[in-house]
Amino acid sequence: MMRWLAATDAEVTFSGEPINPLNTQQTTVTFCSHRSGNLCSGPCNVFTGAGVCHATPGTNCLSATTDVSFCDHKNCGGSCNQFNSCGTRLENGFCATPGTNSISLPP
Repeated sequence: MMRWLAATDAEVTFSGEPINPLNTQQTTVTFCSHRSGNLCSGPCNVFTGAGVCHATPGTNCLSATTDVSFCDHKNCGGSCNQFNSCGTRLENGFCATPGTNSISLPP
């Protein structure tokens, strides 16, 4: 994910905690609104944290540093799936997640 962030020309907004690749107690998730073929593109958001449900309306693809749940309703409700069980893998470690409205980060 860090390589993608360094190389992308997508509009990216950062929130949550600062990214620290050495901190295994937090997750960084990148979620974007556009997918074109096997590519995930912006605008994108990058959120770093732990143990929260993050609102992500309009998300069509995501990547994460740990196994997160992505859900089709707000507040991490409705039908949820696991990032590690991604059905459609995209380039640069992304997963196609159309209809995602919230992402649950592990504690």
